[in-house]
Amino acid sequence: MDKNIADLRKDYTLQDLNETEVNPNPFIQFKLWFDQALEAKLLEPNAMTLATSTPDGKPSARMVLLKDFDERGFVLFTNYNSHKGQEITANPQAALVFWWAELERQVRIVGCVEKISAEESDGYFEVRPHNSRLGAWASNQSEVIPSREVLEAQLQDFQRKYENQEVPRPPHWGGFRIIPQEIEFWQGRSSRLHDRLLYSRWDDGSWKIERLSP
Repeated sequence: MDKNIADLRKDYTLQDLNETEVNPNPFIQFKLWFDQALEAKLLEPNAMTLATSTPDGKPSARMVLLKDFDERGFVLFTNYNSHKGQEITANPQAALVFWWAELERQVRIVGCVEKISAEESDGYFEVRPHNSRLGAWASNQSEVIPSREVLEAQLQDFQRKYENQEVPRPPHWGGFRIIPQEIEFWQGRSSRLHDRLLYSRWDDGSWKIERLSP
């Protein structure tokens, strides 16, 4: 092992996380933390790792952007034919991880996944920048292409096709909602004795809170 890597460490001392102080509703608690990440002007506070797997258990993970959340779940948008889109369709289970290093915080979310409605996807697509909407048509996401020039040529084709007109949402592009069954809030603490509070959803929709050992 590279000694320089082995010696990398940071002692976390900013805050603590107590059962008596968190909101009993994990979505309200998440909004509190997310708003604090926004106020701290973190780079891409809505960036999150999305982990999916094939039906036979082969995992994959990538960084994506959270675009909406409420008590129904956490929403991201993608090409449904992409690698992640195909995995979610075949095995609609996923995990999310937010890492806000400057606040020494992490949030882990595990749950099932559903497509959002076409109307919701249309609403978000309409507010995307013009070139981003064209990009959704030009990119066959996750497919092998021979060169960058091929992608740029496809974009130019759609620029000509939709010149001076609204760009409709591609039928293969839209949103997924991760519906959480578990949400864990992690606050870094000194000596690696971190605070971990796990919210688990009961069958009636209510939540229980348990402390996990670090």
